[in-house]
Amino acid sequence: MSLFAQHEQAAREEAKPLAARMRPRSLDEFVGQPHFLGEGKLLRRMLQADRLSSVIFYGPPGTGKTSLAELIAVHTKRHFSRLNAAAAGVKELRAALDDARDRLAGSGRRTVLFIDELHRFNRTQQDVLLPDVEEGVVSLVGATTQNPFFSLVSPLVSRSQVFEFRPLTQDDILSLLRRALQDRERGLSEFNVTATDDALQFLAEISDGDARRALSALEIGIRSVAGSGLPFDLAVAQESIQKKAIQYDSDGDEHYDAASALIKSMRGSDPDAATYWLARMLEAGEDPRFLARRIVIAAAEDVGNADPMALVLANAAAQVTEFVGLPECRIPLVQAVTYIALAPKSNATIVAIDAALDDVRTQRTIPVPVALRDAHYAGAKRLGHGEGYQYAHNFPDGWVAADYLGVDKTYYNPTNRGLEAELKRRLDEYRARRAAERPPPGEGPK
Repeated sequence: MSLFAQHEQAAREEAKPLAARMRPRSLDEFVGQPHFLGEGKLLRRMLQADRLSSVIFYGPPGTGKTSLAELIAVHTKRHFSRLNAAAAGVKELRAALDDARDRLAGSGRRTVLFIDELHRFNRTQQDVLLPDVEEGVVSLVGATTQNPFFSLVSPLVSRSQVFEFRPLTQDDILSLLRRALQDRERGLSEFNVTATDDALQFLAEISDGDARRALSALEIGIRSVAGSGLPFDLAVAQESIQKKAIQYDSDGDEHYDAASALIKSMRGSDPDAATYWLARMLEAGEDPRFLARRIVIAAAEDVGNADPMALVLANAAAQVTEFVGLPECRIPLVQAVTYIALAPKSNATIVAIDAALDDVRTQRTIPVPVALRDAHYAGAKRLGHGEGYQYAHNFPDGWVAADYLGVDKTYYNPTNRGLEAELKRRLDEYRARRAAERPPPGEGPK
């Protein structure tokens, strides 16, 4: 390498942000993901046996997907080729595959093809990959923040091992921050700045498992006090990372997972958890009208007749949300969420309608009994429509033992919880009386 080339390389390295400079140089330096990279775990066994085929790394930013892809190439002594799906088209992809094929034929050296943001490739681009992945021309390492089972074509997923990256723990982040402070070659040791424990702990907490975010904030803070004699303390750390980054995608996994957590927390009668998930989605920019709709559905599906006021309150919260918007609508929304969480629960109504719908769709259609048919038009009497109908209000208690379905079928089975316990008492009484007093078919009332 020439003197000029060395100088250019050094300049490029110096210009890199701390997170890029501190990328691990070996598997032993890699932090996090012990569930698949720890001793004896699947990916480590694959690397030790040099049996790596193609893998998909799926998870939030800053958890080590790119770093691990580079380490795989180093560990397996393969050529590392990198594409970003947001910028590369079919032409660039084919060129990378042709290079890998020539390299394999000419020198026998295999290629790790790392494609960042793989979910941004359309179906055609993903299909271009399939033959070379299947034939082993390249070992694909695809990185994505989107669930590959939804965002990638199934043939590509079926030919790859999927590894889900999890946010780094606070201890993981702390170890990376301290390593960066002590490293003289790549880190921040040269600035000779003392970092307090509470400042580092703050960055570890606020970064939400994103190492890149934590290291970037550390570099900003250290450089801002370098030469002043001041420490990197909590105040400096707070200034260095202005707002917590909430990992959230409005139409992906985070959206559906958080919504699921909100609904299940209400169903599970935990108002604190339900309030947290509501707050997280609101802070991340979720449409409050979406939240209002989910709350209304939860009131009907999970509370039902055990406390009908839950649906009234949820509907009122939805109307207020539409009327006043944020930030005020957070108040009626959390009022409805906490009420639903603490209300007695029953799903008897949804079980009833789903069972009836199943019968309507799959069983022989039940004709409307003659006595119940519309008799308010000319000619209805000649057809016998309405004949034998008994007007309930003409009987004591406003109730008569009539047959309103024509077959013996039970759909609604109320629980013994909340108001539904009273509804169950009434229903049991009505069913018993109907069985005892209902006349046989073809006979009049007793």
